[in-house]
Amino acid sequence: MRLLDQERQTCERFLPGLDGKLAAIPLLDLESPGGPGIELFRAAGGPGLLIPAKHNGGGATAVDAVRVTRALAARSPSLAVATTMHQFSLASLVALAEHSTGFEWMLLDGVATDQRLMASGFAEGRTAQGILAPTMKGVWDGTNWRISGRKQPCSLSRSMDLLTASVALEQPDGSTVTAIAMIPAASPGISVTPFWGSWALAGAESDTLILEDVEVHPDLIVELRTGLDGELDDLQTLGFVWFELLVTACYLGTVMALVERVLDAEKGTPHERLGLAMAVEGAALTLDGAARNLDEGDAGNDGLARALITRFTIADTIRSTAATAVELLGGMAYIRSSEVAYLSAAVHAIGFHPPSRHSSADALLGWFSGRPVVLD
Repeated sequence: MRLLDQERQTCERFLPGLDGKLAAIPLLDLESPGGPGIELFRAAGGPGLLIPAKHNGGGATAVDAVRVTRALAARSPSLAVATTMHQFSLASLVALAEHSTGFEWMLLDGVATDQRLMASGFAEGRTAQGILAPTMKGVWDGTNWRISGRKQPCSLSRSMDLLTASVALEQPDGSTVTAIAMIPAASPGISVTPFWGSWALAGAESDTLILEDVEVHPDLIVELRTGLDGELDDLQTLGFVWFELLVTACYLGTVMALVERVLDAEKGTPHERLGLAMAVEGAALTLDGAARNLDEGDAGNDGLARALITRFTIADTIRSTAATAVELLGGMAYIRSSEVAYLSAAVHAIGFHPPSRHSSADALLGWFSGRPVVLD
């Protein structure tokens, strides 16, 4: 058993041939804007990974999903981050379809059959803002909603077929209701402009998405509510748990790629190498455990707290492990190729996704005191 074997075997089971194709392409080519990773993912059936088999999808569980995501991240962090935005949005839609007689099942079938990718217009790029805080506004025209706003950065902005976005719907009395809108990417009024200036994760297509008076049928709008104590409703909470687990898998897979290089090159002492391998494998077991809890129904407010704890705990492991791995690989590995520096830089982005550790502190302390998690 080698490091990442379980992840790559799971990836091969659900997305046959993808890992081998990614492995044959230089890392920095995959990480460049316009790189081939996203289309290889689409061709391998990635968009349908989480869709139930009855809707022509892969039927992957949460445990399967975090393992596949780690496998993707070890080959291409950008691809893992970009497709995480698709998967967590899709997971919410799958849950909605299970409890609805509406159009959702047709959309799921279309995503799986036609391999459509869904971009996320949620607030994942703002460290102090809740993930479902509205990024856009909707005005009723008597027949349809007219959506305007922008999302930056928005991963998959240039490859998306659909956009899922948090929207503040303006009510006749002047109040607003938060909703999720599902918008075809080809809708008139949608445009993309450059935004991402960093070389790290440039392949995720995280540019600015602009919506100007985009017409959206009311059947493509799902209103969200909060409980009496301000906690998120079931659908929001489920999406949030999925996001936290998948985004953690992205950066854990990335640091596992660094550790794999240390092991392959036999750098450092056996004790040092073992320490790195145990750290990342232990984090993977922890993440799999949280994902297994989700599969078993732990998707409520307590599950959200546990997902946040999992992410913040593993984030500490990721940062310390990356620093040690780079040191053990040595200066010549750092100098001769940009790949070590790239992977090292990419892992630090785990701190840029919401909610931030600082903004979550009061909510988690409240949870440990018996109160529900309430995120602003």
